[in-house]
Amino acid sequence: MTKKTKEQDVVVQAPNLQTGVFYIRGTSPYVQCAFSKKAREIMRKQQEAGSTSRKNKAKIAKDFQAAYEQSMHVSTEGWNGIPAPAFRNAMVSACRLVGFAMTRAKLCVFIEPDGFDAYDGTPLVRIVKGEPKYAEHAVRIQQTTDLRARAMWDPGWEATVRVRFDADQFTLEDVGNLMLRIGMQVGIGEGRPDSRTSCGMGWGLFELIGKE
Repeated sequence: MTKKTKEQDVVVQAPNLQTGVFYIRGTSPYVQCAFSKKAREIMRKQQEAGSTSRKNKAKIAKDFQAAYEQSMHVSTEGWNGIPAPAFRNAMVSACRLVGFAMTRAKLCVFIEPDGFDAYDGTPLVRIVKGEPKYAEHAVRIQQTTDLRARAMWDPGWEATVRVRFDADQFTLEDVGNLMLRIGMQVGIGEGRPDSRTSCGMGWGLFELIGKE
């Protein structure tokens, strides 16, 4: 005797995507450290050389000013920007605090870029207020301490973040509250509270000054 299976129609609804616009202002410094062109070239040469790259290796002199200049994400139009994935990653991370599955959040929130990095094509959110300045910090990598020259924006920097979200999963208020949590608890950039390797420096925090 064969068991009859009940046929069931599968209905897939079209995505209900909407966009919210959020105006943010930095309440702490924002520090940026892009992977520089020089560092990529050094890594490429080492990988091309293979095992011979470690023989008689001389330590390359560091150009701190060049390192500072190359730490910034600059768009094809010439303005400074914040990597758009930084906001998306932060929103997904903040979902841990509200009981929303991070794996689902990855499918529900996206950042609309204002442009793209002139060097590596990273999607960018434009910094509309504030200027970078040279900042030098001691950093610890495993058991080694090093000096890093990076770009820093003082508190008061501003940006406009456009978030495209699945309106069947989140409301505009939900997304706004996620942005609040990013600004107060997660942060973006170097030294943010939600750093993978440390508790951060309290950098990359912001307040929400408007939305639409």
